[in-house]
Amino acid sequence: MTVSSLTVKNSYNADNTTTSFAYTFPIHSTSELTVILRASNGTETIQSITTHYSIVDNGSAGGQVIFGTAPATGNTVVLLRDTNLTQETDYIANDPFPAETHEAALDKITLQQQELQEELNRAIKISRSNDIASSEITQTAATRAGKLLAFDSSGNLEVSLDASSIATNATAAANSAASALSHKNDAETAKTAAETAKTAAESLLDNFDDRFLGAKTSNPSVDNDGDALVDGALYFDTTNNVMKVYDLSGTAWRQIQLSNSDQANVNLVAGQISPTNNISTVAAQNANLTTLAGLNTEISTLAGISGLSSLAAASSAVTNVNNNLSSVQNFADVYRIASSAPTSSLNQGDLYFDTTANELKVYKNSGWAAAGSTVNGTANRFEYTATAGQTTFSGADNNSAVLAYDSGFCDIYLNGVKLANADFTATSGNSVVLASGAAANDILMVVAYGTFQLANISINDLTDTPAGIGSAGQALVVNGAGNALVYSNASSAEVYGFEKYYSPSTINITVTVSSVGGSNKYFIDGVQQQTLNLYEGNTYIFTHPSGHPFRFSTDSGNSSAYTTGVTVNSSTQVTIVVASGAPTLYYYCSSHSGMGGQANTPVPANNSLRVVTTNQGADNISETEYNGFTDVLFAASGFVFSLNASGKLIATI
Repeated sequence: MTVSSLTVKNSYNADNTTTSFAYTFPIHSTSELTVILRASNGTETIQSITTHYSIVDNGSAGGQVIFGTAPATGNTVVLLRDTNLTQETDYIANDPFPAETHEAALDKITLQQQELQEELNRAIKISRSNDIASSEITQTAATRAGKLLAFDSSGNLEVSLDASSIATNATAAANSAASALSHKNDAETAKTAAETAKTAAESLLDNFDDRFLGAKTSNPSVDNDGDALVDGALYFDTTNNVMKVYDLSGTAWRQIQLSNSDQANVNLVAGQISPTNNISTVAAQNANLTTLAGLNTEISTLAGISGLSSLAAASSAVTNVNNNLSSVQNFADVYRIASSAPTSSLNQGDLYFDTTANELKVYKNSGWAAAGSTVNGTANRFEYTATAGQTTFSGADNNSAVLAYDSGFCDIYLNGVKLANADFTATSGNSVVLASGAAANDILMVVAYGTFQLANISINDLTDTPAGIGSAGQALVVNGAGNALVYSNASSAEVYGFEKYYSPSTINITVTVSSVGGSNKYFIDGVQQQTLNLYEGNTYIFTHPSGHPFRFSTDSGNSSAYTTGVTVNSSTQVTIVVASGAPTLYYYCSSHSGMGGQANTPVPANNSLRVVTTNQGADNISETEYNGFTDVLFAASGFVFSLNASGKLIATI
């Protein structure tokens, strides 16, 4: 082969990941490739084949060195060809010329020369234009020990400098430098200390100058530096010949010594001590003066009262109240005024005026209750729209009316169906608690009845009634003129037909969309693809996301759209009024498949009752209509209907 490449070495930076490194030159055998790992500190370690690496040789193109463990980051991988320096070619006389063998021997020599050149390139040499008499070192190892290699005066190599003396001199020089640096630091420290002392002295002088301002003819407003005055500052007032001190809390100058006028006042006090000790006489009344001083607030209060004379005139009434204080206190315990119900010192019969509800209340064995009827009239109705799971209903309803009722005088309806007493608790007067949570958008209706007691009066005492009682079997009717009541025979026949029926409701339902297993699904009031019961006659309003239109069909494949009673209100709302005899329906998304579920359309049970009458014979009831009545009552005009103690409907003439 020919040898055209001069490369004998490849180098790579290790990265703790790469294990395969290419060599780009030919080798005769794997033993002629040296692998070196050079650490960042310069340490070189020759690696061993099979122990550290393996080789895949590709002939003249080179090959790959593959490490068992990736060399660490910071190391250098060096691949160096090191051809054996032997000559292994043997020519046999008279044999044909072995061209390939001869060329291989020439290739080996070339490779060896390249490796020698690589070593020469790393050697220290004298340039070709330079001269040196001799580069040989003739001294023995013992003579060279501890010496440095240098050039003599002729520029030739010699071993003459003692390394130990150079180290000693270097150490001495370093010590001298350190000593000089230490002296320099000491000088700088002394300089700093002097400057600090100077600054401290200047600060003390300035502080003293701020404290003692010297002689002034009037009270200064700033110190000698023009800064704000400090607490305790001093100056000598040359106008009054007194020393003064500054009171920062009062922002005023105070005299340290008495002025002439102050001294005169002191002399005046001394005159009250001798010859007659008036001060001692006052001191003897100290206890009384202390008591009087302790009543300063009361005295000020009394002084501010203009009607003390009137109070004095009513002293007998005040005395009377004092003598009956227990009765007055009892009234205060029995009757109170508050914004919320009292909770202490409670006895049956206690009263309090509720300023929040603007209502008088009485305390019973079951708690506070309205002294009169909570309901103004015969009945109040409150309507609430439930949230999911809601049990307690109170406060303002859908029409902003605040719930209030008398305990035991209310009926509770859920979606038009009257609830049994076991299904709710209504004793507080301002809240209703269901035994089981309502569903979202359920309608709770509270009918609160007014409580009252009829006065026991004689019918003869009523206005526009006959003076005496009529005959047996007669009833009060309006006279022909229409201006008074008279007794008349009850003769007109009357039929009362009681008919149960279903009263439809409007129900709002919220539809949301969530991804389940990677596919969007409808959630009806939070339940995935819930099976719906859409009762015939009811109106259902579905609110849905605009991107998932909510529609109905008559088959589970949603190929036959159902539109009877269906109104698309907007991109987010659709309404269905369930028709009588409607088939089983399926709800679906008109834009995406697999999101919906089934909607049953059952016939609802009756939830209301109405009464059909003949209107005192003025109207007719057909046979078919009569046969459809749940119950029938026959009566005559003049009958009065009421509920007896058992809750049954009775007719009284």
